[in-house]
Amino acid sequence: MSVTTNDRKPDVSLQSNAQKSNVKAVKSPTIDTDDIDEDDEAGSNLILEIISQLRPGSDLTKITLPTFILEKKSMLERVTNQLQFPDILIDAHNEQDDLERFTKVCMWYLAGWHIAPKAVKKPLNPVLGEHFTCYWNLPNKQQAFYISEQTSHHPPESAYFYMIPESHIRIDGVVIPKSKFLGNSSAAMMEGKTVLQFLDIKDSNGVPEKYVLTQPNVYVRGILFGKMRIELGDHMIIKGPKYNADIEFKTKGFISGTYDAIGGTIKDKSGKALYEISGKWNEVMYVKDLRIKGSSKRVLFDTSKAQPLKPIVRPLQEQGEYESRRLWKKVTDALAARDQKVATDEKSKIEDYQRDMAKKRSEDGVDFHPKLFRKAKPGEDLDYYIFNDIPSDITAESQIKKILEIVPILPGQKFTHKFAIPGYKKHELQENEQTQ
Repeated sequence: MSVTTNDRKPDVSLQSNAQKSNVKAVKSPTIDTDDIDEDDEAGSNLILEIISQLRPGSDLTKITLPTFILEKKSMLERVTNQLQFPDILIDAHNEQDDLERFTKVCMWYLAGWHIAPKAVKKPLNPVLGEHFTCYWNLPNKQQAFYISEQTSHHPPESAYFYMIPESHIRIDGVVIPKSKFLGNSSAAMMEGKTVLQFLDIKDSNGVPEKYVLTQPNVYVRGILFGKMRIELGDHMIIKGPKYNADIEFKTKGFISGTYDAIGGTIKDKSGKALYEISGKWNEVMYVKDLRIKGSSKRVLFDTSKAQPLKPIVRPLQEQGEYESRRLWKKVTDALAARDQKVATDEKSKIEDYQRDMAKKRSEDGVDFHPKLFRKAKPGEDLDYYIFNDIPSDITAESQIKKILEIVPILPGQKFTHKFAIPGYKKHELQENEQTQ
């Protein structure tokens, strides 16, 4: 990947003065404001004012939260945190042993949860029709592509598609966070699913190998008293063709226990436990072979040694008005400057416009339809899928062409007139062309 450098010439006079006084110039580290804990008195008072309107079990999606707890990233982009270890995914695909392949799938899915702001921050709630695209230049010279769109507002639902065509890897998913106020905590109950397929590994019926994965829930503790912190909790289920995993994200008890612990097992379809998984999801995770008596655990994944591969996003000036980074730019710029008033005002403008659009659709009797995704057909695992059919048996080059026809992803790509057509109509047109 190319590296951008700053071509501006250094100030020679400043260098000379530093050299004369034998003082080394020290560059101040850049601080990501997503890592700054803004739990100050003003913020606490604002939270208390909002919470005074709530009762345990209330739906937080209908409450406007203070901007100081917002991450400078939309949920559509936040999903890509889980996709920043493609090397593990490709290694899993290349694994010949079925059980080891399943274990590596578990390792890949567990690897991304530690990528998050250090402070308590929640991603921006995407607005209806918002979309986000990006790509990766992988170390093996291949490319990965990601497309996402906010397909529903009530309940909030984000649909996404990810593919590494040359490695025959495809992921489809939906994120459906349902937020609840629980007293001194809030919870985001994550009801979505991820479907991973290894397209060239097929069963006797020619069906690609498929894994269906769920997510842990997210809890924010210490809203009313104590220090605010985030915990992942409850069960993550991973189902493959031959094995299943049930991994519990353990929340700390009031008296005993520890933060961030996980524990679970990998079992075959008969229910026999084969591997045990333990450790902490944001530190070191271990796996132990239960088939071997007296075996010791080995490191499954060490977050301190992890090197995430961040996605690449097209320049802002090339993006459409509903692409996440362009849509939220004034808000995220204000959050970066820690200007909560401007962030709140700009966020309100976007949300007020959305309410006006929803009201107009209601008055006109018009339903909203996503542009990039179509509703699922009977028997499919998810609510939404990318509208463009991408057959598993065509060449990687042809698959890449089909992906890039959906929406601009790479720098220099342009929007076409087809972009404005609802996804379901584009899918119908595609199906009609195939039958002719």
